[in-house]
Amino acid sequence: MAQGLSPGELPDEPIEQKEEEWRENLNVRLICKDCRMDPPDLREDHQSGDLICNECGLVLQQRFIDTSSEWRTFSNDDQGNDDPSRVGDGPNALLNGAQLNTGIAFGDGGMRSRELNRAQNKANLDKGNKALLQAYKQIGALCEGWQLPNAVSDTAKHIYKDAEESRLFKGKSQEALIAGCVFLACRKNGVPRSFREVMELTKVSKKEIGRVFKLLESFLQKKDKGNGATTQVGPGGVVSYNEQYKSTSTAEPSELCNRFCNLLEMSNTASIVATAIATNMMELGALAGRSPLSAAAACIYMAAHLMGEPKTPKEISDVAKVSDGTIRQAYKTLYAERSKLLKDDIMSRGADASRLPKPV
Repeated sequence: MAQGLSPGELPDEPIEQKEEEWRENLNVRLICKDCRMDPPDLREDHQSGDLICNECGLVLQQRFIDTSSEWRTFSNDDQGNDDPSRVGDGPNALLNGAQLNTGIAFGDGGMRSRELNRAQNKANLDKGNKALLQAYKQIGALCEGWQLPNAVSDTAKHIYKDAEESRLFKGKSQEALIAGCVFLACRKNGVPRSFREVMELTKVSKKEIGRVFKLLESFLQKKDKGNGATTQVGPGGVVSYNEQYKSTSTAEPSELCNRFCNLLEMSNTASIVATAIATNMMELGALAGRSPLSAAAACIYMAAHLMGEPKTPKEISDVAKVSDGTIRQAYKTLYAERSKLLKDDIMSRGADASRLPKPV
């Protein structure tokens, strides 16, 4: 029989009991059973692995697990400002051999240590690794000169190592091979550079860079013919340097516009408009057959005037490395096709076609 409730009375509902989170009981302490000193004065002897009471000397625990670091820190003894704590880096995938040899440093050890260091260097000198390290140093310097990401540098180093081990480039200039590897790595990572830019940076002739580049492309295509995509663990993590290689064509103008606009200190909106014009130009085929550098320069010239940030052909030529006359001739073609190039996505960003100068 159901029991009635008086006005204002609430039914008794069962209260759900929530489980409390686990918390460490700090009231439980380990004390010496002989002296019973509270708070306890205990000491861990790392050499013997014992837990000892400092008050009476009783060993409370033997062979305890040491949770501290399992290495020594030699930062005070290091001469190169590099703290070699623990056991050093793992094997480098860019070098050959096991790389687990012990090195004898002389430092402040006197003449005897210096003689041992020289003897070890003579006995264990790996000429192959020494040449690779020298080449990697040059590749790193070139990539730093262009302020390229580390992925480009790693890709160039892996390409160089594969090319060096193949023995197909024996007799070729090392500078030309390095320039070709950097050029190819830039294209593979979506930051292309022109042959002229590589030539100015490496001081290698454009003809030689192009020759080595073709050899590298054919070598990588043959190498990947029977191999799938693989990865290798490099010093900075997993690097997919041996992906299935895809042949690269010349750099597209749309890929060059963003970098040239940054060098000209143009706004981000103007850079986007220049890239959009270059993309529409390629779909239309307006400047087919012209150099990507001159096409990109003409797109930037048009975008700069559209967005009210005019640049002279001379200013753009200093960045794009093409003559101002070439830019004017390419712009004349773009101006004739302006109605097809300037689509709604470009005009919606604030572009004004009335600002475009008439070609001379």
